[in-house]
Amino acid sequence: MKAAVIGCGKIAQVRHIPEYRDNPDAELYGFYDVNQDRARQLAEQYGGRSYSSVEDLLADKEIQGVSVCAANHVHAAITIQALKAGKHVLCEKPMAVTLQECEDMVQAAEEHHRILMIGQNQRFAKAHREAKKILLRGDIGKVLTFRCTFGHGGPESWSVDAGPGNWFFDKKKAAMGAMADLGVHKTDLIQYLLDDVVAETTAKVVTLDKRDTQGNLIGVDDNAVCIYQMKSGILGTMTASWTYYGEEDNSTVLYGTEGIMKIYAHPQYSLEVIRKNGGTVRYEIDSIQTNDNQTKSGIIDEFVSAVKDGRECEVPGKSVLSAMRAVFGSVESGRTGKTVVIDVL
Repeated sequence: MKAAVIGCGKIAQVRHIPEYRDNPDAELYGFYDVNQDRARQLAEQYGGRSYSSVEDLLADKEIQGVSVCAANHVHAAITIQALKAGKHVLCEKPMAVTLQECEDMVQAAEEHHRILMIGQNQRFAKAHREAKKILLRGDIGKVLTFRCTFGHGGPESWSVDAGPGNWFFDKKKAAMGAMADLGVHKTDLIQYLLDDVVAETTAKVVTLDKRDTQGNLIGVDDNAVCIYQMKSGILGTMTASWTYYGEEDNSTVLYGTEGIMKIYAHPQYSLEVIRKNGGTVRYEIDSIQTNDNQTKSGIIDEFVSAVKDGRECEVPGKSVLSAMRAVFGSVESGRTGKTVVIDVL
């Protein structure tokens, strides 16, 4: 598959580009970035060519699939444009900045018979996959409650344009902050693990510490704490934060009638099952990705494989709509101070 990358920032450089390069069924063919020097440098480094515009790139009939790694506010426009041009699309999260945009993306993929995959990589983490099997086996009984967390020190130290001027802090480009950047991961994950969807959310979505280049609090949230009620009745919390200074936390804990499951909560064991009647089973499977420890995500391999085999991918856009509804519902709850009922389809 001849692949192109639209938006050549940090996520493209540490994940999409290296993973395309390492996949024997993919060829890095094209690059576009608003910073055209950056695109040219990557084309020289990895082979392929750079393009002067998104339109020029999408007009190239050699390109079969594209990764959309641009800023949040253009995800929908570029994705729909690419689908209409006959390209398969892997779009970074968050899917888009309004629910209507998300739905329009799914519709475009269906109308043009192309794959639309969203970069919800936590579904591919090995401990999460194993946890899903254990839950289906019933080792901790019926899940009653949960808590999941994703927090780190913020994108300003990680973005390719480091510092307080990075686009993640710009409301016009990012639309949302930690809730969309990190919260969407854990929201999608808990739905995946439980085979359930968020039906209600009560949330605080706030800005506590991050400041822009003028020293003012940024226009997007740096912390979100949500109480989720699942369609099945399971109750839990989801916390997303850009103010965990010192150590990342990407853990999930599930509390069942027969025991507790802890995922990526222990420095050595990626998965622990603590039984109600005594005894603990510990699994050394892998380490969760962090900003400082980027490991292969599996996202690009799945995208390339689905295109090659002509099948539906594991994370189609339509499967992420429910998580995005929970994200937008949480933002609304934070704004109004009221519980928001999610439209569960």
